[in-house]
Amino acid sequence: MNIPNVLSIAGSDPSGGAGLQADLKTFGALGAYGMAAVTALTAQNTQGVRGWEEVSPVFVADQLCAVFDDVRVDAVKIGMLGSAGVVEAVAEVLARYKPPCVVLDPVMVATSGDSLVAADAVAAMKDCLIPLCDVLTPNIPEGEKLLRKSVMDMEDAARDLLALGADCVYLKGGHLKGAVARDVLAFRGGHVEVFEAARLDVGALHGTGCTLSSALAVFLAKGFPVAEAARLAKDFVYGAIVAASHVDVGGGARPLHHFYRVEGRG
Repeated sequence: MNIPNVLSIAGSDPSGGAGLQADLKTFGALGAYGMAAVTALTAQNTQGVRGWEEVSPVFVADQLCAVFDDVRVDAVKIGMLGSAGVVEAVAEVLARYKPPCVVLDPVMVATSGDSLVAADAVAAMKDCLIPLCDVLTPNIPEGEKLLRKSVMDMEDAARDLLALGADCVYLKGGHLKGAVARDVLAFRGGHVEVFEAARLDVGALHGTGCTLSSALAVFLAKGFPVAEAARLAKDFVYGAIVAASHVDVGGGARPLHHFYRVEGRG
């Protein structure tokens, strides 16, 4: 069988730890052919975001149409979109081409705390993009922005997020305290899967959300059911975090080691 083709729609991180760069590393590490459409250019490193500039919505759409008109796309992973105009442009293209699988990581704030989204983009995401998605993968702060309320119970919050229109919600609990990192996957109909792993004391990390959603897109493109794809994606990220000690990049949040399996460190 041909390897799956997976398209990332996201912003660029010149330091390589997050965004398109992390997505493409993840695709390659997991045996997919990676493609990328740039939505924003950021000036950032492991210590923070110095600024970012949006790619025009028209040119974002042009990039996407160029790919869809020529290449079989087995899955789409969406990250930073930045503005309502870009959100709407992406939604229009996805509605036209109807890729078989769409994973949306609603990137709003960088690890450093810097904002990566305009205020109107969140409303646009809820109105026209989330309903086109198979899996929505917010972390706790993103879930709170989307729900406009605090997350008190992860299972309840994941079910509430389903009302925005995605088929499934994978709510990441990495921002919570405790010895166990707990994620929740909620399905329409009320079924919930819980994924737990021992919390690693490795300090601040860069690009975990991008990597998780990208890995999920790859495993879905390979035909795994959503729950199994989510488990495999979480396992991959856990291994990349464990192996992050072998990466010596910058003086801030540590990037993951995406190719730890290739090097036999997993």
